Amino acid sequence: MEKYRPTIGLEIHAELKTRTKMFCDSKNDPDEKSPNVNICPICMGHPGTLPVINKEAVKHVLRMGTAVGGTIADFTEFDRKNYFYPDIPKGYQISQYKYPLVSGGVINEVELTRIHLEEDTARSSHETGDYSLVDFNRAGVPLMELVTEPVIHSAEQAVAFAKELQLLMQTLGVSEANMEKGEMRVEANISVSDTDKFGTKVEVKNLNSFRAVEKAVAYEIARHIEALERGEKIVQETRGWDENKNKTFSQRSKENAHDYRYFPDPDLPKLKLSEIPEFSFELLKQSLPELPWDKRIRYEKSFGLKKQDTNFLVENIAYATFFESAVVGKDKKSIELIANYLTSDVVGAANKQNLDVTSTLIGKLVPANLAKVIDMISAGELSSRGAKDVIADALISGADAGEIAREKNLIQKNDVGELAKIIVGVISENKKAVDEYKAGKQASLQFLIGQGMRATKGSANPEMLKTIFLEQLSK
Repeated sequence: MEKYRPTIGLEIHAELKTRTKMFCDSKNDPDEKSPNVNICPICMGHPGTLPVINKEAVKHVLRMGTAVGGTIADFTEFDRKNYFYPDIPKGYQISQYKYPLVSGGVINEVELTRIHLEEDTARSSHETGDYSLVDFNRAGVPLMELVTEPVIHSAEQAVAFAKELQLLMQTLGVSEANMEKGEMRVEANISVSDTDKFGTKVEVKNLNSFRAVEKAVAYEIARHIEALERGEKIVQETRGWDENKNKTFSQRSKENAHDYRYFPDPDLPKLKLSEIPEFSFELLKQSLPELPWDKRIRYEKSFGLKKQDTNFLVENIAYATFFESAVVGKDKKSIELIANYLTSDVVGAANKQNLDVTSTLIGKLVPANLAKVIDMISAGELSSRGAKDVIADALISGADAGEIAREKNLIQKNDVGELAKIIVGVISENKKAVDEYKAGKQASLQFLIGQGMRATKGSANPEMLKTIFLEQLSK
């Protein structure tokens, strides 16, 4: 209902891409299958151990802050967030409270509150029976937490923000942010009100896909409105998302904020970032690649691409790199054709055949080979149907596009004299269609062109066929 205004704030955690964990030298490997192998006395919280800050993780967060236009802290420190749970081996989590690394910033027109750095927890699995298991491989992995201002007003806007954040992290190389692996987790704080004041806030935790984010936020908004319409009060609580039932469920009430008894970690030094040369704003700025929003503008202005093609390429970094290699030295029309074939035929065939995609290779197709297919189309040597066949073959074989076209007899016939003889034969064998065309039935011309393609086994240039048919039929 229009009288109700939803307000959403997001808290997003992302595991950072570093060689080692946040405060020790244990390996940071999200793909490790064996439990409890990437561990050491430090990340296991053994008494007497001392943590050491991972400089690369700090740099990742500072680059994120620079990219979004946030304020980089001059002074920062790490704090102990005290609570007990089996997946917290020390009995506290090292996080940041009063002095985050980054304050403010904007992504996708959504204002940010802060971006800070902490360590991840272990992973619990609750087996059937009376016990649970804990895998400490993830304990201590560097974790970036980003908090937005409560300025999101729809489920669609929440998902668009989360997708743009994921794309930014992948572009910067700070995180793979793969939600299926748990490398990016979303929590949504949702309230609904019919006044200028915020309504009662409900937190939905552990949303592990964009689909879950959109559905959970939309469900909560609808649930709040229905309750308010009935005159009920919303209970402040933490809820989970049931993917099978497509609904949220209550986990625990949250009348008051948990007292985590934050205090500065005495084992870690306080940081004066302005005194660390490699963290200077100039160097951080220079380290940034082209950002997603800048790339969108360039693709539309410089290449004249359709918005749909632009968005696909910007959101799929490997395909964008492949595209930029393929269009070198091409005119505008060829660039548009490359984008069209890449985002439709190449993507479709690659997905169907489950082929790997890297920045320079799709299956076995290289950028220069796709560019050659487009050159052959522009020269009238290859039909659009023939191009699809050549691309599908090149993805698997890696063979030259011209060789594939010749071997498969896909090179279009462009010899006017040879085609004219074939067309004369088609006309003499299809007198009824000729008479219907001359009587004004345009569909008969397409029939005759089809017969010409059949007579040449699909190797004729259809445009040239049409031109010659029109000349012959006008006599």
